[in-house]
Amino acid sequence: MKTKLLALFAAVLAVSALAQRAPQQNFDNVEIHVLPVQGNIYMLVGAGGNITVQVGRDGVLLVDTEYAQLSDKILAAIRTLSNGPLRYIIDTHYHADHTSGNENLRNAGKSIIGGNVAGDLGAAAATEGAAIVAHFNVLKRMSAPTGAQSPTSSGAWPTSTYQSDEKKLWFNNEGIEIIHPENAHTDGDSIVFFRKSDVISTGDIFTMTSYPIIDLAGGGSYQGLLDAVNKINDLVITVYGQDGGTLIIPGHGRLCDAGDLLNYREMLTIIRDRMVDMIKKGMTLEQVKAAKPTVDYDPLYAASTVWTTDMFVEAAYKSLSQTTKK
Repeated sequence: MKTKLLALFAAVLAVSALAQRAPQQNFDNVEIHVLPVQGNIYMLVGAGGNITVQVGRDGVLLVDTEYAQLSDKILAAIRTLSNGPLRYIIDTHYHADHTSGNENLRNAGKSIIGGNVAGDLGAAAATEGAAIVAHFNVLKRMSAPTGAQSPTSSGAWPTSTYQSDEKKLWFNNEGIEIIHPENAHTDGDSIVFFRKSDVISTGDIFTMTSYPIIDLAGGGSYQGLLDAVNKINDLVITVYGQDGGTLIIPGHGRLCDAGDLLNYREMLTIIRDRMVDMIKKGMTLEQVKAAKPTVDYDPLYAASTVWTTDMFVEAAYKSLSQTTKK
């Protein structure tokens, strides 16, 4: 029992460290690359999670904010696309590589009084600081109970939260659906669907640079993650086969389409089925690791640092063990 508790504690610490720390690198050398996606949407790529930018007559909306050390570079990149005010920031989850730039970028923007009032966008209808929109669980994890030390500055916290399955915005003549899947990558994930541009920003529910992070300490679960990927797939419409149509901005990695998402879903489904079978047979975590249930996908998704294959298998095993009858 003591060994199991120590192993669980180590896993929680590993994910917590992953969620909070910036990479050990010289941010002076990081460039912010701007990629046109389609419609009003652009993708910014730097050192942290990908940033989605929507621009138009009403101003600028961001999905995620990367690292605070890159905020000036991110603002400069945004200004190559629009000189309009930064109105909204949407956080897909609470991890620092997606949110630590919140405070700097919020302070560079202006909120709209009264919410989505497209006709009230003049200086008299705005206040200092862009609105930060996120699921309520993001606020809970970025703040702290009264009297306790908060893990983040209050200036980075969401200023507008939702607790239902969905929140809707109308901005830059486009409907935006913010969809909350329960207990996926974390318990506060948001999928952001730009309906007119036909672009989906997924946060770390869908990534291209590693196996997905299942943040157990942050309320994540394997099956919830797979359910969220299926939800994203339900939103996708292609022009022909797996080509054209909806484009997908992942939490990390290159711009994707339906084919990339289907490959990712297949990987998650097959690994889940293998591990559930092993759990039903009574195999221990070490036995499952030795069996290498991910081996044929390692060339695509294995990462040697930060979130390793062993960490993914361990989190998946613990999550699936809670719902699998032996």
